[in-house]
Amino acid sequence: MNRFEETDSDERSPAHDKRRTIEINNLLEQIRQTADKLQRDAATRGDLKLLARSLKELRYAFKVFTPYRDKRKVTIFGSARTAPDHPTYLAAQEFAAQMARDSWLVITGAGSGIMEAGHRGAGREAAMGLNIVLPFEQEANPVILGDDKLVNMKYFFTRKLMFVKECDAVVCLPGGFGTLDEAFEVLTLVQTGKRDLYPIVLLDAPGGQYWRKLDDFIRESLHHDALISPEDFALYKVTDSVDEAVAEIEQFYKVYHSMRYVRHQLVIRTKTPIADSLLEEIREEFRDILSSGDFEVRRALREEDESDLRHMPRLVFNFNRRNLGRLRLLVDCINAGSTEPASRKFP
Repeated sequence: MNRFEETDSDERSPAHDKRRTIEINNLLEQIRQTADKLQRDAATRGDLKLLARSLKELRYAFKVFTPYRDKRKVTIFGSARTAPDHPTYLAAQEFAAQMARDSWLVITGAGSGIMEAGHRGAGREAAMGLNIVLPFEQEANPVILGDDKLVNMKYFFTRKLMFVKECDAVVCLPGGFGTLDEAFEVLTLVQTGKRDLYPIVLLDAPGGQYWRKLDDFIRESLHHDALISPEDFALYKVTDSVDEAVAEIEQFYKVYHSMRYVRHQLVIRTKTPIADSLLEEIREEFRDILSSGDFEVRRALREEDESDLRHMPRLVFNFNRRNLGRLRLLVDCINAGSTEPASRKFP
């Protein structure tokens, strides 16, 4: 018997299901109570319109995405102004095509430029769109227009929430203010632990320098002035190769599957058990990210309610919730079956 089979039972009791139903009902009641409090607080008409529209947008977006929650998705960010014959457009199209061939869905903003390139590469069946409604633009691109997997949204913040919440990887191609905003928001969310780890790739066309120049700025200004940690460079990859971008994403999910917190413990689910030898190396190499205790390989904790994932082994530990760059290196080591990736030098 594998050691990860010697711990908590895999069975979900009726009591567990009942607790989950009670929790859902409590959350719905909290939403209702918040609405009642807004009325008592004499919230302005403008505030109520914003909240009502936001909740309506998110509810509909959740409804659209729910049937596809078991499919891996990659979000593509980039300029709406990029012409179809531009090398960056062609790179986005080829990247999306490769990901679709590997059974990934492709989420973009549904407009023109890089967004259209992503959808053209993926094809209509593998395309999902989050379109933003602006005074001067924009109708969805012809690939996704009229598709059931398209959501039209009024607010950038609800749209960005869906981009980040629903995907398993992010690829940013060159763009303007909006693309830079999206790239840095994703980096901030992952760096601060507000979003679970996933691959972030800054992709240029072959020979392009857009992201390399930004990376130089980050190294020469942010890192040089100690505004970020050296390990934060592990959170993203800069490349001008579509093949490297695809490989970065697929390698991330080679052994690693997903993560979640249960009380104070971080649970990393893996597709195969971590070998005893690697576990000992991890205990030695990554003791600095523990708040207490040690690394353990075990089965699902009783509090986990994802029934379709309960068969997977877990690496469970008390993470200090600060060193997210080091946590990314831990995932790289799990995927490599070795602690060699932790020897990378930054910057």
